[in-house]
Order: sequence, then C-alpha cells, then structure tokens
Amino acid sequence: MLQQEFFIRDVRIKPNLILAPMAGVTDSAFRGLIKSLGGVGLIVTEFISVEGLTRGNLKTHRMMHFEEFERPLSIQFFGYNPTRMAEAAEVAEAAGADLVDVNCGCPAKKVVHRGAGSSLLKDLPHLKTILTAMRKAIKIPLTLKIRIGWDETSIVAVEVGKLAEDCGVESLAIHGRTRVQGYSGQADWNVIAAVKQAVSIPVIGSGDVTTIDHALKRFRETGVDGVMIGRGAMANPWIFRQVSEVMQGKEPFQPTLIDKRDLLFGYFEVMLKELPTETHAMGKVKQLCGQFTKGLPGGAAFRQEVFHSQSRSELTERIHTYFTMMAEREAAGTLPPIPHPSDASESVDELSCETSC
Repeated sequence: MLQQEFFIRDVRIKPNLILAPMAGVTDSAFRGLIKSLGGVGLIVTEFISVEGLTRGNLKTHRMMHFEEFERPLSIQFFGYNPTRMAEAAEVAEAAGADLVDVNCGCPAKKVVHRGAGSSLLKDLPHLKTILTAMRKAIKIPLTLKIRIGWDETSIVAVEVGKLAEDCGVESLAIHGRTRVQGYSGQADWNVIAAVKQAVSIPVIGSGDVTTIDHALKRFRETGVDGVMIGRGAMANPWIFRQVSEVMQGKEPFQPTLIDKRDLLFGYFEVMLKELPTETHAMGKVKQLCGQFTKGLPGGAAFRQEVFHSQSRSELTERIHTYFTMMAEREAAGTLPPIPHPSDASESVDELSCETSC
C-alpha cells in the first residue's frame, strides 16, 4: 500500500496530492472547485508578486484571498529582493496562510528578466540570501518550488535541495523540466528521485501527471512524499479524487457527461459572482472548456463554438447542447468509448495551457 499522507512540520497533507500553482488559473474559485471534488491534500495559490504586494497594490492583495475550506493552503511568492520577499512572507503569515512557498521555477520571460522565478537557479548565493531572510521573518513552514535547472548543462536540483534544507526550508516541490525546456519535452523524474535521496525534508514531484497510472508510477518509482498536478487537473478536475481512491484500493470515480456539464455551469456561476464583468467570467469558463474537453468526441468543434461565443446565454446554450447531446448518444450506445481515467491520455505537451509555475 502506498503512503497516503505526509507532514510539513505540523501541517498534515492528506491525501498526499497537491494542486500546483498556475498563473491565471488557481484563484480561489478554481481552488474551491478542486477542493469540492475531493482527493486533494494541499492547494497552492497562483504566484504573487512581492513587489505588488509590498507596495500596496490592491489587485495583488486580493490574490491572497482564500476561504477556510481551502485549507491547508500555501501562498506562493516570486521576487528578487530579499527584504521584500521577507515582508511578503510576513503578510501571508498574518493573513492566515498555513505555508509560504517561494517560486523558483517560473520560466516566463517577464519573471526571469527580473531575476526571479527559475532565474534564481543561476544564482544560488542570492537564492540562499532570500530563503534565509524569509525563514527569519516567519514562524510557519517555508517551502520552495523549483525546476531541475536552467538548462540541461546545469542540472542543480540536488544542490538546491541541500541548500534549501540548510536554510530551513521544510519541503521542496520539483518540476522535472529545465527553464529552457519550458513545457516541451518530458519531465525528468530521475532527477526528482535523486533529490529525494539527497535530502531529509519532504519532496513533491511534478510534471506530466495526467492520469491515475502516471501518479501511481511516480510514487512507486521515485519514493516522493507527494505528487503535484497542474494542467492535468484542468483537463480532469476529478483526477485527485480518482488517484486517492485507487490508493485506498477503491474503484475510481468516473464522472458522467452530465457531471462535466454541471461542473462547468457551477464554475460559471461562481465566476459571474467573483469577477467584475461577464466577459471576464466567460474567459475563465472558455479557458477551462479548452482543457476540459480534450479527448471527448466532437470536442475540437465544440471548443471552436465556445471560443466564438459572444454572450453568457450563447456560451451556456452551447455547453448545454454539447454535453446533453453527448449524454444522449452515450445512453443510446452510439458514442465512442470515453477513456477510463487510468488510461493514457493526451500528453501535457498537447495542452494549450502553459501556466504551471
């Protein structure tokens, strides 16, 4: 039986499945959606700029909003200035975060050009300064999320893991790609396994986990304490529940087409309440639809219809029509089999969302 929980100091992570931070995706509404479906032991906010936060930017402050039922929750920051990183950590602790996470993995040019994100993998002395300052500033656990290196000639994950542990970091999440790879190629879980062997703090692995089998294989082959899922959760929001159920020896839940339709409608309602305009809400739903219907019969044509929807009523009607029609075909036995959640699915490289941080 696989391990099903671990602790980051006194914070219990059960199940040991983590929702990855994704810029523009893992706001409170999406985190709440995933939490409501079950099976996730820890959720992480989309990354927050310490410059905006410590300079009083209200939009940045709103990104820290969370609901109690989301706990345990980690607030993730990115930045370069050690003083501001420490100040941001203090703000997160005061706001009630269970954990504070440092982003050392984002490959986006606008982030690395500021010396933040995965750029810190090229400047380990400065990373040490940041981690030391943040560790001194807060009492709650400090964690770190990294990539395995800047490029294939500088795989520094083991070195960073040891450095982080020495600085008082209490858990390390590793995405198995380099910064130069971006989201192309395959995640190298051998490096993640090497870090697990090199440090005593919990290690969380991330990269290319889109099915139950992917997650179970990673646990078995690397010995990681937890598995983090990002874009795979957009394509299948039930993946955490499914993996958790299999780890408990249960048959995994298989959502019906009507379940999928209703989830989209529920998410739309939340977005309409939380976002300032209907257009913003529609954009979020279109984004989720784009991932959510990968592999479904007629999904490509449906995504085009969704993308070109101009109003709330038009978008709602197209979602209703597609999923209801597919459900009727399924009941009549004329719908091609929908892949079981443990089957191989489209690779993450085929997913259009490139937001995992």
